[in-house]
Amino acid sequence: MTGTAALGAAAFSLTACTDNGTAEAAAEVDQLTAQADRARSDAAAATAAIALAPDKSASLTTISAERTAHALELDAEIARAAGSGASATTAPPSTSVANAPTGVETLSTSLADSARSAADLARTMSGYRAGLLGSISASCSTQVAVLLP
Repeated sequence: MTGTAALGAAAFSLTACTDNGTAEAAAEVDQLTAQADRARSDAAAATAAIALAPDKSASLTTISAERTAHALELDAEIARAAGSGASATTAPPSTSVANAPTGVETLSTSLADSARSAADLARTMSGYRAGLLGSISASCSTQVAVLLP
Protein backbone atom coordinates (compact mmCIF):
# COMPACT_ATOMS: atom_id res chain seq x y z
CA MET A 1 0.00 0.00 0.00
CA THR A 2 2.80 2.43 0.77
CA GLY A 3 4.21 2.02 -2.75
CA THR A 4 0.78 2.63 -4.27
CA ALA A 5 0.22 5.71 -2.14
CA ALA A 6 3.64 7.08 -3.10
CA LEU A 7 2.98 6.38 -6.76
CA GLY A 8 -0.38 8.14 -6.52
CA ALA A 9 1.21 11.14 -4.80
CA ALA A 10 3.92 11.29 -7.44
CA ALA A 11 1.33 11.16 -10.22
CA PHE A 12 -0.65 13.95 -8.53
CA SER A 13 2.49 16.04 -8.15
CA LEU A 14 3.40 15.59 -11.81
CA THR A 15 -0.12 16.51 -12.86
CA ALA A 16 -0.06 19.62 -10.67
CA CYS A 17 3.30 20.66 -12.10
CA THR A 18 2.11 20.08 -15.62
CA ASP A 19 -1.11 22.00 -15.03
CA ASN A 20 0.84 24.84 -13.41
CA GLY A 21 3.36 24.82 -16.28
CA THR A 22 0.52 24.88 -18.78
CA ALA A 23 -1.14 27.77 -16.96
CA GLU A 24 2.15 29.70 -16.92
CA ALA A 25 2.71 29.01 -20.61
CA ALA A 26 -0.83 30.13 -21.42
CA ALA A 27 -0.31 33.31 -19.40
CA GLU A 28 2.92 34.04 -21.28
CA VAL A 29 1.17 33.50 -24.61
CA ASP A 30 -1.60 35.88 -23.51
CA GLN A 31 0.99 38.50 -22.55
CA LEU A 32 2.80 38.10 -25.87
CA THR A 33 -0.53 38.35 -27.69
CA ALA A 34 -1.26 41.62 -25.90
CA GLN A 35 2.14 42.93 -27.01
CA ALA A 36 1.44 41.89 -30.62
CA ASP A 37 -1.93 43.64 -30.49
CA ARG A 38 -0.26 46.76 -29.11
CA ALA A 39 2.29 46.66 -31.95
CA ARG A 40 -0.46 46.39 -34.57
CA SER A 41 -2.33 49.27 -32.98
CA ASP A 42 0.79 51.46 -32.97
CA ALA A 43 1.48 50.57 -36.62
CA ALA A 44 -2.06 51.52 -37.62
CA ALA A 45 -1.88 54.74 -35.60
CA ALA A 46 1.42 55.70 -37.27
CA THR A 47 -0.09 55.13 -40.70
CA ALA A 48 -3.20 57.11 -39.79
CA ALA A 49 -1.10 59.97 -38.36
CA ILE A 50 0.39 60.64 -41.79
CA ALA A 51 -2.86 62.41 -42.71
CA LEU A 52 -2.39 64.84 -39.83
CA ALA A 53 1.36 65.27 -40.12
CA PRO A 54 2.41 64.77 -43.75
CA ASP A 55 5.75 66.43 -42.99
CA LYS A 56 6.59 63.43 -40.79
CA SER A 57 5.49 60.90 -43.41
CA ALA A 58 8.89 59.20 -43.68
CA SER A 59 9.25 58.80 -39.91
CA LEU A 60 5.68 57.60 -39.47
CA THR A 61 6.07 55.09 -42.31
CA THR A 62 9.22 53.75 -40.66
CA ILE A 63 7.44 53.43 -37.32
CA SER A 64 4.53 51.63 -38.94
CA ALA A 65 6.86 49.18 -40.68
CA GLU A 66 8.89 48.52 -37.53
CA ARG A 67 5.83 48.00 -35.33
CA THR A 68 4.38 45.66 -37.95
CA ALA A 69 7.65 43.71 -37.87
CA HIS A 70 7.39 43.56 -34.08
CA ALA A 71 3.89 42.10 -34.36
CA LEU A 72 5.10 39.48 -36.83
CA GLU A 73 8.01 38.47 -34.59
CA LEU A 74 5.69 38.21 -31.61
CA ASP A 75 3.23 36.17 -33.68
CA ALA A 76 6.03 33.78 -34.63
CA GLU A 77 7.01 33.37 -30.97
CA ILE A 78 3.37 32.83 -29.99
CA ALA A 79 3.06 30.12 -32.65
CA ARG A 80 6.29 28.51 -31.45
CA ALA A 81 5.12 28.62 -27.83
CA ALA A 82 1.81 27.07 -28.81
CA GLY A 83 3.68 24.35 -30.66
CA SER A 84 1.71 24.89 -33.82
CA GLY A 85 4.73 25.28 -36.05
CA ALA A 86 2.45 27.20 -38.40
CA SER A 87 3.50 30.53 -39.74
CA ALA A 88 1.94 33.43 -37.96
CA THR A 89 -0.49 35.71 -39.70
CA THR A 90 -1.13 39.32 -39.02
CA ALA A 91 -4.59 40.35 -37.92
CA PRO A 92 -5.81 43.54 -39.51
CA PRO A 93 -5.75 46.63 -37.29
CA SER A 94 -9.02 47.53 -35.67
CA THR A 95 -11.23 49.68 -37.84
CA SER A 96 -11.53 52.43 -35.26
CA VAL A 97 -7.76 52.94 -35.09
CA ALA A 98 -7.27 52.68 -38.84
CA ASN A 99 -10.06 55.14 -39.65
CA ALA A 100 -9.47 57.68 -36.90
CA PRO A 101 -6.18 59.49 -37.45
CA THR A 102 -4.30 60.19 -34.26
CA GLY A 103 -1.83 62.95 -33.79
CA VAL A 104 1.89 62.50 -33.43
CA GLU A 105 1.69 63.34 -29.71
CA THR A 106 -0.86 60.57 -29.13
CA LEU A 107 1.32 58.14 -31.08
CA SER A 108 4.36 59.22 -29.09
CA THR A 109 2.52 58.53 -25.84
CA SER A 110 1.37 55.15 -27.11
CA LEU A 111 4.89 54.20 -28.19
CA ALA A 112 6.29 55.25 -24.80
CA ASP A 113 3.63 53.10 -23.12
CA SER A 114 4.51 50.22 -25.45
CA ALA A 115 8.20 50.58 -24.59
CA ARG A 116 7.44 50.53 -20.87
CA SER A 117 5.07 47.58 -21.20
CA ALA A 118 7.55 45.51 -23.23
CA ALA A 119 10.37 46.32 -20.79
CA ASP A 120 8.23 45.34 -17.80
CA LEU A 121 7.28 42.06 -19.44
CA ALA A 122 10.88 41.36 -20.51
CA ARG A 123 11.88 41.41 -16.84
CA THR A 124 9.49 38.52 -16.14
CA MET A 125 10.61 36.37 -19.07
CA SER A 126 13.85 34.63 -19.92
CA GLY A 127 15.85 33.65 -22.96
CA TYR A 128 14.69 34.63 -26.41
CA ARG A 129 11.40 36.11 -25.21
CA ALA A 130 13.15 38.47 -22.81
CA GLY A 131 15.56 39.53 -25.56
CA LEU A 132 12.75 40.04 -28.07
CA LEU A 133 10.75 42.17 -25.66
CA GLY A 134 13.84 44.14 -24.64
CA SER A 135 14.58 44.83 -28.29
CA ILE A 136 10.99 45.94 -28.90
CA SER A 137 11.18 48.24 -25.88
CA ALA A 138 14.42 49.79 -27.12
CA SER A 139 12.99 50.24 -30.60
CA CYS A 140 9.86 52.00 -29.30
CA SER A 141 11.95 54.28 -27.09
CA THR A 142 14.19 55.13 -30.05
CA GLN A 143 11.17 55.86 -32.23
CA VAL A 144 9.91 58.36 -29.67
CA ALA A 145 13.29 60.01 -29.11
CA VAL A 146 14.61 60.04 -32.67
CA LEU A 147 11.72 59.81 -35.11
CA LEU A 148 9.07 61.87 -33.30
CA PRO A 149 10.81 64.83 -31.64
